[in-house]
Amino acid sequence: MRTMKLDTIDKRILRELQRNGRVSNVELANAVGLSPSPCLRRVRELETAGIIDRYAAILDQRASGYALSVFVQVTLERQVETALDGFERIIAERPEVMECYLMTGDSDYLLRIVVPDVTAYEVFLKNHLTRVAGVASIKSSFALNRVKYETALPLPDNDVF
Repeated sequence: MRTMKLDTIDKRILRELQRNGRVSNVELANAVGLSPSPCLRRVRELETAGIIDRYAAILDQRASGYALSVFVQVTLERQVETALDGFERIIAERPEVMECYLMTGDSDYLLRIVVPDVTAYEVFLKNHLTRVAGVASIKSSFALNRVKYETALPLPDNDVF
């Protein structure tokens, strides 16, 4: 991945693609004030630089049958590289783990888990998470209501990026 400085047009392209990843190149070019060829060239440069990581459809979590979000704090017995690597490798394989962050503070990891219901979370907890070697403690918090959820990164108009 190479670094690149984003100008105003690049940011317009990224904002538009974050809103609608299926927009045609012609529609995108019109929206950002370019002709199609230069627009496509810029999109390809953003992809090559790794700024555009991938394209995806964003599913409605509840409509897809995953009504429950659980935030889980995991503390390991030891914070050595082998324990961290082992935990991360196992967690990366679990489809119900949507996000996993190595943290500072009271716990080593913060996970966001999606499951259909409490019973499914219990199965995940008993059959998978508690069986990971080196896990010292697990604290679960159930989300009652999602107040805000964004997938689009904020792109300021200045040249911070």
